[in-house]
Amino acid sequence: MSEMFDGYERQYCELSTNLSRKCTSAASALNGEEKQQKLAELKTGMEEAESLIRRMDLEARTLLPKEKATLLAKLREYKSDLNMLKREVKKSATAIDPPLSMRDDLLDTGLHDNPLKTTTDQRNRLVMSTARLAQSGDRIKESKRQMIETEELGVSILQDLHQQRQTLLNTQNTLLSVDDSVGKSRHILGSMNQRMSQHKWIIVTVIAVLVLAIALIVYVKMHSKRS
Repeated sequence: MSEMFDGYERQYCELSTNLSRKCTSAASALNGEEKQQKLAELKTGMEEAESLIRRMDLEARTLLPKEKATLLAKLREYKSDLNMLKREVKKSATAIDPPLSMRDDLLDTGLHDNPLKTTTDQRNRLVMSTARLAQSGDRIKESKRQMIETEELGVSILQDLHQQRQTLLNTQNTLLSVDDSVGKSRHILGSMNQRMSQHKWIIVTVIAVLVLAIALIVYVKMHSKRS
């Protein structure tokens, strides 16, 4: 569900409830000037309500087909509700221009003004608007609850990622320490190998010297016997 549509819907329900109350107040006003002022306020409110319905209609048409169908059906109810409110505003103007009000009323409904029906319609509209406002409030609460749950989930994921990052850093430090140890061990083995090579050549040299010495001794003894 679109949060923007919910916001427009909530504003419309509040405005519709206020317009219904103002319409009742305008119908009971005895002072002509006061009534003119209330009717002017109603006209301004009607224009704002029509603007909200147009915004809801545009927002609904940008959604997926399933959601769009649901919202457009709801919009038809709001448009019907607004048309009913317009008729009530025209009826409220009876004391200012009786012939015009009666003509408009006859064009809209084909019936003469019925104060009892008007009061009942206003009461029904007020109940419907209050119910819709309550539904919008419930949807807003549900949206807030989902946002809080999403935020908590995001915090939990961030904490897990932080722990994993710390684990990776510790592992990296361990690998660096092992790499240093391997490097030192390699250096030590290289030194030992170099020393072993040196010792090997010393031993070979000593053996060669000994062999030469033995050969020389043997040669001298043999030469002495011949002499």
